[in-house]
Amino acid sequence: MKLFASESEVLAPLVSGWFLEHAWLIPVVPVIAFALIILFGKRLPMKGSELGVLSMLSSLVLAAGAGYQWIQRTNSATEEQFVEPVIKSWSWWRSGGFDFGIGQHIDGLSVLVLIVVAFISTLVQIYSLEYLRGDRRYTHFFAALTLFSGGMLAMVLADNMILFLLGWEVMGLCSFMLIGHWWEDDANSKAALKAFFTVRTGDAGLLVGITMLYFSANDWTQEHLGVSGFSIRGISAWALSGEPNSTVITIAAVALFIACIGKSGQFPLHTWLPDAMAGPTPVSSLLHSSTMVVAGVYLVARLYPVFFVGLDILGSGGNLIMIIGAITIVISAALAFVQNDIKRVLAYSTVSQLGYMMLGLGAGAWLPAVFHIFTHAFFKACLFLGAGSISHSASHHSFDMKRDMGGLRKVMPITFITWVISTLALCGVFPFSGFFSKDEIIDNVGHNGYTNFMIIGLVGAFMTAAYMTRATYLTFFGEPRGASAGENSHDSNDAHATHDSHDSHDSPATHDSGGSHGPHESGLLITVPLMILSVLALSSGFLNATPFGESWERMKLWVEPRAVEVVGVTHSGGPGEALIITAPGAEESHSESVCGSATPESGICYAPQLKHAPFKWSKAILSMFIVFLGAALSWILSLLLFTKRDRRLVGLTQRVKVLGLGHKFLVNKYYLDVLYEKVIVRSIAYPIASAAYWFNQNILDGILHGLANSTKKLSGWVYRNIDQRVVDGTVNNSATFTKSVGTAAQPTQSGKVSQYGALLFSAAAVAALVLVII
Repeated sequence: MKLFASESEVLAPLVSGWFLEHAWLIPVVPVIAFALIILFGKRLPMKGSELGVLSMLSSLVLAAGAGYQWIQRTNSATEEQFVEPVIKSWSWWRSGGFDFGIGQHIDGLSVLVLIVVAFISTLVQIYSLEYLRGDRRYTHFFAALTLFSGGMLAMVLADNMILFLLGWEVMGLCSFMLIGHWWEDDANSKAALKAFFTVRTGDAGLLVGITMLYFSANDWTQEHLGVSGFSIRGISAWALSGEPNSTVITIAAVALFIACIGKSGQFPLHTWLPDAMAGPTPVSSLLHSSTMVVAGVYLVARLYPVFFVGLDILGSGGNLIMIIGAITIVISAALAFVQNDIKRVLAYSTVSQLGYMMLGLGAGAWLPAVFHIFTHAFFKACLFLGAGSISHSASHHSFDMKRDMGGLRKVMPITFITWVISTLALCGVFPFSGFFSKDEIIDNVGHNGYTNFMIIGLVGAFMTAAYMTRATYLTFFGEPRGASAGENSHDSNDAHATHDSHDSHDSPATHDSGGSHGPHESGLLITVPLMILSVLALSSGFLNATPFGESWERMKLWVEPRAVEVVGVTHSGGPGEALIITAPGAEESHSESVCGSATPESGICYAPQLKHAPFKWSKAILSMFIVFLGAALSWILSLLLFTKRDRRLVGLTQRVKVLGLGHKFLVNKYYLDVLYEKVIVRSIAYPIASAAYWFNQNILDGILHGLANSTKKLSGWVYRNIDQRVVDGTVNNSATFTKSVGTAAQPTQSGKVSQYGALLFSAAAVAALVLVII
């Protein structure tokens, strides 16, 4: 029985096209724009913002062109034909035996994320033209925002882990600058530092993982593929080759996942994400929808073979990725219920949705998880920008739903409609986009045998519908309150109100024409991006509409690695359905490996073979029923609590001790910040730092100061005894001796010729006498 399709059965190599060959330009353009904005931005008519917008538009055109050509490439391939990624690499620099390259790796996954990042970044740049108009650091903002997007694009496009790490760290640096954009507010500075150091904690795992993978895989990748051990494609093939030591690849996978936990805000390193709302709302939208927080999920998806083998995905039990994802879904959704800040509600929603992506990847639902990256970007960006629209035009830059919002659906109809569409997509209601991605994750988790985790996913769906209904009711329904009722809320103590209440916003010139008439709809620069995103929140799910048959599953064709036909099949031991094949050239004891994507010429595996759950309307109806139940209960409770002021509900947490303790536990965010700041930092890190400081001051500095004092004393002795007495003494005595000789000989220099002649004659006589005697 044949294992791979023969060369005669495979069509000629597929044509790539100019956009695919030059995809490296996609991140290069915004990086160049960043440099130009920094150098010349303040001299330009729009203070550099035009360069940011144009660069992202250019990257979007390039990404769209690459996407179009990739679709042509996959559509023209047969089912048996392997669709090679377009990889171009150049040597960057060499040191010893290390060859650090720079290049592009274009396949379905990278094309998908490139388009999403470029598209969302473009809309956010346009939105920021109005939202940040008049800001005192307007040029700096657009420079950092442009570099932020460039870093994400470079990371997505990277063909090796060194370039991947570079893009990863550029995003971390830019997020620090953007979150702390209004650094004069101490809370903003602290939030930026918290995000920076929390993410850096996870990044240590990335360095460890990359190092372990390089030294473990380099020999194999050089021998079989002729590429460095930093190559993403090489690492993926090595992981599925049967060669890796199980302990090594497990430790490497765990180390890499620690970095993903930090970057994507997963439990227990999720605490920085809500505080990142200190940045301007466009930053929150970009950071939480399609860039930095998605980077961790993208890393798992990109190096999926490493995690698949190292963490035993589709094994007999739950793995680390599934467990962390499931915990994150529930704990973050619970925290969203006790938030009054609309951006914090959305922040915890982002954390929860990232948990769904991790849950899907951990359960073998690779395509649904990746597709959720795509759909989530549109509706979450729309929700964040909608929150910014409300604060900008209706609540005097306050984000407090309970105090400064309410009844806004009448005065902000466009913002309201786009918000509702995106909320329905987030909740997973048919036919909105979230239904086709999030429900697919839940369905595939159950199909692969992880029933308990599927139940957690359904509980998360219930909670999502409930807290988003609460947020929608407080914002758009009921009676207007505070700023939305025309009251001035600039003196508010609300943190986010102060974030966006910078000096320029106090000027009517920075608002649209309706700015002097109380709450009103935002201008076109804000509402047009909202409308575009809401359309995509409604329609993007149809790119992988599994309910309508295989002809609608375009993402499966375009994004999922195309597997060569594998005939010899057995099943893995876990509850999932993975195919086992024999990889040629592997050691006999490691001959079996889970593989689905392989080149027919070499038989080298590049991606695990995964099965998809067949769509069933019964499961979909159950999921939507749970969503509607959560929304209905939340609506009733919101009506009774916030409008009717029902005495049975008002003050309930104060009357019932258990509820009060639970509410306090949630308000304090499970006391994780206390654990990190009071216990770990002050009780553990602070004493260690104090001990290190004492050691530095008393031991190291003591040694250095002792050496300095000894050197000073030695130099003094040398000066007094060697320099002054010996060296200077020798010089001075030589002069004295010469002077004495000159003084003694002075009488002979009388100036009388007769005397000179007598002396000369006497000397000659003495010399002659001596010669005679001798």
